[in-house]
Amino acid sequence: MASSTAANLWVLLGLGIAGVLLAAKRLKRPARPDHVADAFHVSGYITSFGSLEWAKTHDAATQTSLVVSTLVDGGAICVGKTVIDEMAYSIHGENKHFGTPTNPAASDRVPGGCSSGSAVAVAGGMVDFALGIDSIGGVRVPGGYCGVLAFRPSHAVISNSGVIPVAPSLDTIGWFAKDPIVLRRVGHLLLKLSYTDIRLPRHFYIADDCFEISKIPARRLTQVVAKSVEKLYGRQVLSHVNLGNYLASKIPSLRNYSNGQKNGDSKFSSLQALSSAMQLLHKHEFRDQHNEWINSAKSAVDASIVGNLSDDGDSTINIVQDARKEVRLALNTLLKDDGILVIPTALGCPPKLNARELSSTSYNAETLCLQSLSSMSGCCQVTVPIGTHDKCPISVSFIARHGGDRFLLDTTQAIYATIQEQVEVLAKSNPSSKEAMSEEAAEAAKEKGNSAFKEKQWQKAINLYTEAIKLNGKVATYYSNRAAAFLELANYRQAETDCTSAIDIDPKIVKAYLRRGTAREMLGYYKEAVDDFSHALVLEPMNKTAGVAINRLKKLFP
Repeated sequence: MASSTAANLWVLLGLGIAGVLLAAKRLKRPARPDHVADAFHVSGYITSFGSLEWAKTHDAATQTSLVVSTLVDGGAICVGKTVIDEMAYSIHGENKHFGTPTNPAASDRVPGGCSSGSAVAVAGGMVDFALGIDSIGGVRVPGGYCGVLAFRPSHAVISNSGVIPVAPSLDTIGWFAKDPIVLRRVGHLLLKLSYTDIRLPRHFYIADDCFEISKIPARRLTQVVAKSVEKLYGRQVLSHVNLGNYLASKIPSLRNYSNGQKNGDSKFSSLQALSSAMQLLHKHEFRDQHNEWINSAKSAVDASIVGNLSDDGDSTINIVQDARKEVRLALNTLLKDDGILVIPTALGCPPKLNARELSSTSYNAETLCLQSLSSMSGCCQVTVPIGTHDKCPISVSFIARHGGDRFLLDTTQAIYATIQEQVEVLAKSNPSSKEAMSEEAAEAAKEKGNSAFKEKQWQKAINLYTEAIKLNGKVATYYSNRAAAFLELANYRQAETDCTSAIDIDPKIVKAYLRRGTAREMLGYYKEAVDDFSHALVLEPMNKTAGVAINRLKKLFP
């Protein structure tokens, strides 16, 4: 997988590219890389694009890709190549030509793709960082599956010159690292950033609906981030958003979009629609780039690639391109210059090798929902590992606006150590298996309660929140959510009681103060209501609901 120079990497700073491993140290002449599948051109070597047939039918590159040259000019030495998925088409990390790289973090699981070898090289300690290509998740997914940091920069901020295109509207060059300092240094080199004062984040938006589709309990994923953000920046910067609803309100054209066709199902979410649009664009541009070669070598190309290259939906490509612009504008408007969106990186733990879900249309569609946000908007995204679940790596992702790469890299470096501290705290708490099962069951009941609440089934929501409380009565959110349902049924006394229970558990839970203030206002306890709204405003100075309520009550009862 690497040349003899790799044996000496322990004395160097290792670097790597989805076809090229590099070592950061100024030497007089570069090491010669072994020939393993890649997508980056290296002068004098055939770029095999994850395919033996491609390698047989293409000549050696006459120029080295610009990104490789940039790294070499910065003091890097080329020492080897790594495996990618065939034609960089999949996100699973499997390759029938060169074999599937072994995931160092979970050897019975896929490493994720398409930049599987690069993620494996970093996770296995061969190198300190590695580059890959990301169209629909090719860096982010393997980063999550292998338990390493992975950065997808804003679209078109790094030149793709000398890299085989997959789908140009979606393609980016990304990189992996274990150390956030290394991740940031690579970014400053490739993005040609100067070192300036660090901008602090003012908003972390947790996308609740994205965590609801995760196969891992949402609380397990979000509590580490929430506690870390609160410790570093204060609870006031944390807020929650239903991203699907937000996008639907900003991009009406996505509402009825499915698989390249107009669809009358109003329940089809905007996230699914965005994923379908991304898949159509990916297929369309990939076919434009490579259909002629695929037709000449069809028998040697994986059937899953050949079978997915129909021209269905081509008539809507202009609509898809418009959607890309609209999604970017929507996320840029939400995040501005100092906001971070928090989502799960992947649907759950990495699938087992040869698992049925790898070929499951529904599983892949749900996984791509999460990838479509950055792919379609062009926003930058970083995969951040947060420990393990069922002995497999798990992660979350942070997304910043298009062009916010420096901000995202700086924030990742600043928060990473605290996140890992919280991961250790969580691991040391080590609840018994019975307690863990109760906590997971409680979380599942809460999620069902949330769904019932959204459907305005108030009593059903109350019953489900009550079930969650019986299973685990130490979570403030369960009481606060049940209070919201009681408010809808005008049961203000019970809502007040539940909010008080929530505040006793977590004195900083803003929603409980808002809901108790509402309940007390309806019960005629106006002074107490003002106190609650005022406390909410102290915790979140920009909370409009609290401010409006205080002004209203002061006008009515000066």
